[in-house]
Amino acid sequence: MKYKRILLKLSGEALMGERQYGIDPKRLAEYAYEIKQITDKGVQVAIVIGGGNIFRGVAGASKGMDRVQADHMGMLATVINGLALQSALEDAEIPTRLQSAVKINEVAEPFIRRRAMRHLEKGRVVIFGGGTGNPYFTTDSAAVLRAIEINADVILKGTRVDGIYTSDPEKNADATKFDFISFDDVLRKGLKVMDTTAFTLSQENELPIIVFDMNKAGNLLKVVSGESIGTQVNL
Repeated sequence: MKYKRILLKLSGEALMGERQYGIDPKRLAEYAYEIKQITDKGVQVAIVIGGGNIFRGVAGASKGMDRVQADHMGMLATVINGLALQSALEDAEIPTRLQSAVKINEVAEPFIRRRAMRHLEKGRVVIFGGGTGNPYFTTDSAAVLRAIEINADVILKGTRVDGIYTSDPEKNADATKFDFISFDDVLRKGLKVMDTTAFTLSQENELPIIVFDMNKAGNLLKVVSGESIGTQVNL
């Protein structure tokens, strides 16, 4: 395996599968199978998951809700998704721990860096819920922050498209895909990979990002094996 320790970033919307909202158990089981393929090969896996399938703070704020209150609701949504993913992983016989930046001691451990790293060393998948624990920060920012804290080798951003394109491939058939691109080129071209705070933090800490299609069977294993899947963002 090319990477020993990874941070996998999943969107909340990805858990909807074919549904319009909520969580699709079939999609959860598919993701658990993909993750098991790499944990069986000794790869240490940490996961940050969004909450957009349940509630998105920015959307709530745009409709008149207090932004801080809305973001706290979004953080709780990520914990719900984390619990669902934990259950699916444990059904696949993958030992898993859920840590939350928001204290919910009855359902999740508090985020403690040393404990998280110890779990990873013991072969457990660690899911980080609750975002950063602060309003105004997205789960993209949480993913980069946690990846840096646990000394991950790479951030793998699993999406429904197979990489970074010159424009939205779902709207523009002429969009062309990048196999490799630098941080500077992403910023210069105005491409949307992550929010600016997260992206800049990743660049400053020289942490590569790979954007790939998580919904295609076998892709996660291929990426971790070093195959040229998706788009790699590097210095």
